[in-house]
Amino acid sequence: MNKSTTSTSSSSSTTTTTPKKSKHRHHLHHQPQQQQEKDHHQSLLPGLPDHIAQICLSHVQPSLLYSVSKSWRRLIYSPSFPPFLSIYAILLPKQTKSNILPNSIRFCCFDPISALWNAVPQPPPPDPPLSLLLHHPSFISRRLPVQSVTVSGRLVFLAATANHFVPALSRPLIFNPLSQNWTYGPPLAAPRRWCAAGASRGVVYVASGIGSHYNPEVARSVEKWDLEINHRRSVIKRRGPQQTTWKWEKIEGMRDGKFSREAIDAIGWRGKLCMVNVKGDAAKEGIIYNVENDGWEDMPGGMLMGWKGPAASMNEEIIYMVDESKGVLKKYDREMDTWVEILEDDSLKGADYIAAAGGKVCVVGGAGDSILVVDVRVTPSRFWVVDTPVGSQAIAVHILPRMNQTKNGLSSLEGLC
Repeated sequence: MNKSTTSTSSSSSTTTTTPKKSKHRHHLHHQPQQQQEKDHHQSLLPGLPDHIAQICLSHVQPSLLYSVSKSWRRLIYSPSFPPFLSIYAILLPKQTKSNILPNSIRFCCFDPISALWNAVPQPPPPDPPLSLLLHHPSFISRRLPVQSVTVSGRLVFLAATANHFVPALSRPLIFNPLSQNWTYGPPLAAPRRWCAAGASRGVVYVASGIGSHYNPEVARSVEKWDLEINHRRSVIKRRGPQQTTWKWEKIEGMRDGKFSREAIDAIGWRGKLCMVNVKGDAAKEGIIYNVENDGWEDMPGGMLMGWKGPAASMNEEIIYMVDESKGVLKKYDREMDTWVEILEDDSLKGADYIAAAGGKVCVVGGAGDSILVVDVRVTPSRFWVVDTPVGSQAIAVHILPRMNQTKNGLSSLEGLC
């Protein structure tokens, strides 16, 4: 992290303090084998078995444990310790102006305890090789979207555009932070780009969009994939002769194809998926899919009128949205059918991406070189800035459990970007 700014804000006043800038980042260096063995055999708490000590230490903030000893530091990254949340971002080199090679996009994780960006293992190379198209002369003022969602503690890479304006992915890529493994999801019945993508209650949804060309049937179609059911079936399959079929299921289609104009976030909220068909402050249409009833509903007027930027939900209970033209973070009040202001700051203007989890809202600004983290649990709100690695811009942001540390440690991005 190159710079950190901490602020408190209310509707009437703002107080900002800037701590001393850190001069160095720190790597997780490999220790000599004898020293590793010595540390490994150190008791976590003298006089207590390690499994009892782990229970006691699991109630302490990881940030406190990190600074005490190497054995405690190693503990908070182990599979036996409750994982804390971290920021995950899809990063792109700033100088990129044309096609993106597979190794140009980085999936990275910011560890809030060590304050370091760590490299996420790259996805397995698909066949044919993945080549994303993010810029094109026909779209001078915009970047072609890359769409991803989080569901059940995993990152799901769903849609993008490849050469000749065809869908880049025929099936999703799933990353599990705890195992640090990538896997492939089931093939989509209709691969698409510029679609509506979201998740609710462990189920991934894609709606509308276009394939290699516009097709009215695809523009109205909706598919879902229950990740949790498929996960449970795969476990059964490994333990016995039962068979499982990973597949997307078609559900009730949309009323029309008006949601295929650009990439859309379908926000999971109280058993529903909420989406608008145009980004920003422009006139738009809104629609809601009822997960339980498998039907479509009109969006409440106040929700639609105030929806003026990227949005995300916290535990599918509260929707947070950034009014990107005014630079205001708001939350939706369903009782009053209105958006309530939480924070106003210039750094929120032009916001492109947003994520919410664990009482924090993360917002990527228009330039993509910093992420504003807002603690929405306190009043007045408190926020700080996390800079992306030098020379990189974020094109997506998510909040997921931290990665477990392997024998080789975690790969710091210092000097790599």
